[in-house]
Amino acid sequence: MHKPEPPTLLQQATQKNTGSWVIALKASTIIIAVLLIYFQDLNIIFNDALKDESASHILAIPFLFAYLIYRKRKMLRATISFEASEQPKNTKHLVTLSGILLCINSLLLYWYGSSTFSALEYHAITIPIFVSGLTLILFNSQTLRQLSFPVVFLAFLTPPPSSILYGFGSTLSVISSEASNAIVNALGIHSIISSDYGNPVIILTRPDQTTMGFMVDIACSGVYSLMGFLIFAAFVAYITRDKMWKKTTIFLMGLPLIYLFNITRISIILLIGYQYGEQLALQIFHLIGGWALIFMGTLLLLSISEKILKIKLFTKPQISICPECSSNLLNMMRDFCPNCGKLKNNPKINLEKQDIAKIAIIIFTVVLLLLIQVPVIALTKGPAQIMITTPQGEQGNIKLLPQVQDYNLQFVYRDTQFEQTAGQVASLMYLYNPLGSTKYPIFIGIEIASARSSLHHWEDCLLYGLYWQTEIHGSPPVKQIDLRDIQILQNPPIMARYFAFQYVKSNNTQVVLYWYGTSIFTINNTARQENVKISVVVYPKNSSDIPAIEEQLLSFAKEIVNYWEPLKAWSLLALILSQYGDRLTIATSSLLAIPVIFTAYEKRKEKLKNSVLYQKLSPINKQIIDTIQLTEKTATPTFQNIYSKYVQNITGNVTKEKILNTLVEAEKTGLVSDQIANCQDEPVQVWKANINRQNKST
Repeated sequence: MHKPEPPTLLQQATQKNTGSWVIALKASTIIIAVLLIYFQDLNIIFNDALKDESASHILAIPFLFAYLIYRKRKMLRATISFEASEQPKNTKHLVTLSGILLCINSLLLYWYGSSTFSALEYHAITIPIFVSGLTLILFNSQTLRQLSFPVVFLAFLTPPPSSILYGFGSTLSVISSEASNAIVNALGIHSIISSDYGNPVIILTRPDQTTMGFMVDIACSGVYSLMGFLIFAAFVAYITRDKMWKKTTIFLMGLPLIYLFNITRISIILLIGYQYGEQLALQIFHLIGGWALIFMGTLLLLSISEKILKIKLFTKPQISICPECSSNLLNMMRDFCPNCGKLKNNPKINLEKQDIAKIAIIIFTVVLLLLIQVPVIALTKGPAQIMITTPQGEQGNIKLLPQVQDYNLQFVYRDTQFEQTAGQVASLMYLYNPLGSTKYPIFIGIEIASARSSLHHWEDCLLYGLYWQTEIHGSPPVKQIDLRDIQILQNPPIMARYFAFQYVKSNNTQVVLYWYGTSIFTINNTARQENVKISVVVYPKNSSDIPAIEEQLLSFAKEIVNYWEPLKAWSLLALILSQYGDRLTIATSSLLAIPVIFTAYEKRKEKLKNSVLYQKLSPINKQIIDTIQLTEKTATPTFQNIYSKYVQNITGNVTKEKILNTLVEAEKTGLVSDQIANCQDEPVQVWKANINRQNKST
């Protein structure tokens, strides 16, 4: 038989280029599909990241994600060649089916989330699910397995729950203020801790006997830096080429490290303020911000990892040199060296007809989905100018709100101090004063901000954001009476949050109904699209009036929403999908178990069949199969390691060619299979025995 000649350099280059453009085409399909479906969400997420410190760490995620893919490039190239055609016929299409179900599951959850109060959070958490589904459809399960961490890493795009952010941040602000205050006191500087807006304030007495207050709010607590550093610590731990306990140590070591940096930062700022004044201290505060902390913390973490744990993050993997990689052992046309398992040639990847069909179907489906896509936040026409000039001075435009029968609408005040604290464009308060004495006055709060994250939830600020006051009073500052979501408009669905609570100290009761949106406002004679939070507030005298007040608030909310005129209504299909999205999501999630269970059943049945076939093998062939399983326990089962284990445990003169031929023949019958293992991000061919170990001796 004529032995095939090794491929020429030109042929290898052609194969490589052919595979590259096929991979690029499939990857581009996934990227474009994700960008089109999630364009609104990503626009909001990255807009907030540019304008708000609490989300600034998100800006680094695309770059870290790209590096993770680059780091995995060889493994991905190798696993992509393992197409479904090499799988058994009865399970051949189960991977594609699983991918389709994952995509459907993510889209149903997307639509369901669109009609909830937390639409953006629902949308963002479906991105990894959607990417996983497309990966299974266009590639295979081994590719998704290699992409598991990068795909899960996309979950960091999800805005953190504000309740956790406020609760944890408030606790950290208390600890940070007390630790920093203790440090400056130990240095002989007189300072005390007070409170403002529920946040601890360190008040220093300077040498000239003047005082300087430094508020340690959530932004100064270190929680934002901690969130950003959490991403970097996870990234560094993952790319570390070392043992798992060292990876875990790196991750756990980073969390207290960044917090100690934050306490040091506050202490330094206090010392500068004590010596040189408040202005310079604030300049240093902005200079040594969250990114500076993350950068210094990352450098220190890398230094500790290298000096103490002896970890080399960017060293190339050490793979033993195999003298037979360049030899003609059996077949030079193999992509992997039959001896050491190292990848010699990039596997040839062709664009099949089914690939073209899949890409076409995905593009067609995305176009259809865009036709029924729903906005993340309802966009309204908006009532134009925010502030107007009157004989009494500049005040809020009452045309922002509708006139309501039996009520007199008036502008109350603009909270400029809160605007600066929260990073808002405007914070306005209006009053609907009843003409009769039997109704309660209705207060309307309108908060406008460029970043959605600057518009905080009422319940988060009051229930979770006042831990410092909790420390002072010894009990929670407010008592929750009711908290739930209410739909105030059917199409487009606009959800509001109803929150009734009572202040513990004063026993005053407050009822709030608030919701979010985006609108076109005129600011300084310029039309701008901004985020807005509208709050309808009542202060009942008796708690027994709360049920009636709820109806009153809902009525006012509907008046305002209709006055602002939503620009886009939902299609009937979108409304149905959002209404039943939670049930449909559960149903598709249940269906996902079918291909998983069926695949596991088929694998078990195949192993049982192979166990019977194993009994018919010659003693030498049995020994070779057994050696594979023995090698798996102590080393990577490459052919070289299998041969070494065989020579070590079995007496007799058996050549490498004999063992390799036995493995190749056994692969044809299904007794063994060649797979790709990850050896420090380098693809290595290994051998696995497809035999049920418990039934080998039966």
